Amino acid sequence: MKRIESFSVDHEKLQKGVYVSRIDKFGDTTLTTFDIRMKKPNVDAVLGTGDIHAIEHLGATFLRNHERYSSHTVYFGPMGCRTGFYLILEGSYQSRDIVPLLKDLFQFIKDFTDAVPGASPVECGNYSDMDLETARNEAADFYDLLKDIPEEKLNYPS
Repeated sequence: MKRIESFSVDHEKLQKGVYVSRIDKFGDTTLTTFDIRMKKPNVDAVLGTGDIHAIEHLGATFLRNHERYSSHTVYFGPMGCRTGFYLILEGSYQSRDIVPLLKDLFQFIKDFTDAVPGASPVECGNYSDMDLETARNEAADFYDLLKDIPEEKLNYPS
């Protein structure tokens, strides 16, 4: 079997950051997949299921309502390893291009105090597993990184 590209990234060198995971062409459509790495792999404690679930609901809600990116957002969801999220946008982008969007996204999450959107038994298959307070803390930590993110945290390590 062909090796999946994301398994070729050296996770022992990978830091918290924002990385272009891949750019794919489907006919005339280009999709950019971003690796939003909130935790240092195999070092930091991973995101808990309640906080990752709350971030997912808040992040998807924010992106799907964003003035510029709502019609370009294909997907926002957690990595299986629980060290971050994938964001797929229609179009061709570099990591630096979306830093302002991510700052707004993580500020929205860190400052959010209402009921988590979609957190009811009618709207979600695991609505009770949400931890807004921890989600807000995790978002605040990542927001601090985004405020002045260095270039080496915008490109995968070689």
